[in-house]
Amino acid sequence: MEVLNTIGRRKASIARIYVSQGSGNITVNSKELKTYFPSEILQTIVNQPLVLCDASGSLDIKVNVTGGGVTGQAEAIRLAISRALVEIDAENRGKLKGEGFLTRDPRMVERKKYGRRKARRRFQFSKR
Repeated sequence: MEVLNTIGRRKASIARIYVSQGSGNITVNSKELKTYFPSEILQTIVNQPLVLCDASGSLDIKVNVTGGGVTGQAEAIRLAISRALVEIDAENRGKLKGEGFLTRDPRMVERKKYGRRKARRRFQFSKR
């Protein structure tokens, strides 16, 4: 199997991954997964598609991720890994789609409007 690359996005995060045959190592921005995401929940989010498709010990994944916060980055990586697993084997598509891992979450931060304090929050109203 040659190196396969896919992309995943979530909020302001963009994750580019490179998948190859290996022993199950995941490196994120040249760091080990456990050091980049110290939270157990975020590590679980990244590993969800691999566990679902029984591919956790057979693929080496190198990730370049930029922008956003840690949760958005973890979910962007999850989408990219899911897309790569579908390219490797089309039978994985049904399982991953059922769990919602192939759906790009379109929710973004709403922009701030003029005359307001935030996107929807108004300045305090004084009656007198």
